[in-house]
Amino acid sequence: MILLSLAWKSLKNRKLTTSLTLFSIALSVGLLIGVEHVRRGVREHFSHTISQTDLIVGARGGTLQLLLYAVFGMGTATNNISYATYDKLRQHPAVKWTIPYSLGDSHRGFRVIGTTEDFYKEYRYRQDRQLVFAAGKPASEVFDVVLGHTVAQQLGYTLGDAIVVAHGVTSGRGIIQHDDKPFRVVGILRQTATPVDRALYITLEGMEAMHIDWQAGAPPRPGEAISAAQIRKETIQVQQITAFLLRTKSRMETLRLQREINTFADEPLMTIIPGVALSELWRTVGYAEDALKVVTIFVMVVGLLGMLMALYTSLHERRREMAILRAVGVGPWKILSLLILESGLLSMLGSLGGVVLVYSLLLIFQPIIEKAFGLYLPLMTLSGVEYVYLALTILGGCAIGLIPALKAYRNTLADGLSMRL
Repeated sequence: MILLSLAWKSLKNRKLTTSLTLFSIALSVGLLIGVEHVRRGVREHFSHTISQTDLIVGARGGTLQLLLYAVFGMGTATNNISYATYDKLRQHPAVKWTIPYSLGDSHRGFRVIGTTEDFYKEYRYRQDRQLVFAAGKPASEVFDVVLGHTVAQQLGYTLGDAIVVAHGVTSGRGIIQHDDKPFRVVGILRQTATPVDRALYITLEGMEAMHIDWQAGAPPRPGEAISAAQIRKETIQVQQITAFLLRTKSRMETLRLQREINTFADEPLMTIIPGVALSELWRTVGYAEDALKVVTIFVMVVGLLGMLMALYTSLHERRREMAILRAVGVGPWKILSLLILESGLLSMLGSLGGVVLVYSLLLIFQPIIEKAFGLYLPLMTLSGVEYVYLALTILGGCAIGLIPALKAYRNTLADGLSMRL
C-alpha cells in the first residue's frame, strides 16, 4: 500500500510527462479497442440489415452474388426468374410470405426496385423493426414510386414530384432515360440505416410498364413507343423478377424447402440462408480485418515504447529521488517494484482512458455517422477479445517497466548522491 501511494505521488509530481504518456497510451488503446468495436458494429449492422427472412431465392449463380444484389443493392444478377415459377413457389404450403424484387434500372445512381406491397408489410430489419413511412403511402399504381430516406434527402424530392428512371444501373444520369414514362412520388420511408434508404421502390407492374414497348433489350423505334397514358395496370402481365425473399411457416421447413428449390425442375434456381451467406462474406473479408488488427497492434506497441522512453529518460532526473529512498531504508527490490508499479498504473489508467475515449466518440458521432453514411454502430459492451487486449496492454506496460526498473535496481546509493557534470 505504501509503494502504491509512493508510485501515485511520483506520477503526480511529474504531471507533464505523466499526462503525455497517459495520452499516448489512451490514443493507442482507443484505436485498438475502437477498431475492434467498429468491426463488431459493422458486422452487427450488416447482420441486422435483413431479419426474419429464412431464404433468399434467385437464379443459379454465386451465393455471395445473390446476397449482395438481393439485400445490399450491390452487383447484378446473372439471370432472372420467371414470374410463373415465383407464383408457384409463393403458393407452396410451407411458405408464409414472400417479397419479390425486380432489378435492373436506376435513378441518378440509386437503384430502382420493383416489388409488391408485401415489401412494406413484411420486411424486417434489426430483429423486428418494420418499415415506417415518414410521409405518404406505399406504391400501388403503375407509375407510383416510394423513396428511401437517403434518396429523398440527397435529391431533395417531396411528395408529388416527378421522377424519370434510367435504364440499367449507372452512377450518374444514365444514357437511356425512360422519360416517356415518368413516376410520381407517393411515399417517403423513414431512415432505417440499411440499404433500404438508398433505393427507390415501384410496383412490379411499373417495372414491366417501363419496358413494355422494348424489343430484345432495345428501346422502341420512332412511332412504336407506347405512352404512359395508354398503359393500364390490369392489362400488364409481369413476366419475370430478379429474386425474392421468403419466410417459412416453420423453421423446421427451411432446409427441406431450400433443398426442394435448389432441385426445382422447371428452371435452375438457387436459395441461400442469409446468416450462412453472411458468414461466408465475413470469411472473405477476414484477411482485411486481420491486416487492420496487425496495424492497430503495432500502434499499441508504439504507445508502450513511448511510455518506456518516458520512464527511462526520467530516471536521470530521479537519481536523487532513488538515492533518498535507498538512504531511508528502501531496498533495491522495492525500488524495482515501485517503478514496475508506476508503469502498471500508467498502463491501467491509459487503458481506462482509451475505453472512455472510444465510448465518448461513439456517443457523439453515432447519430452523425448514421445520418451521413447510413451506418448504424450500436453501443455494445466490451467483448472477450477487447478484455484480452486491455489485459495484454496492462501486462505489456508492466513488462516494459522492468527495463527502467532494472536500471534503477543496479544504481548504487553513491551514484544517486554524486554530482554529474
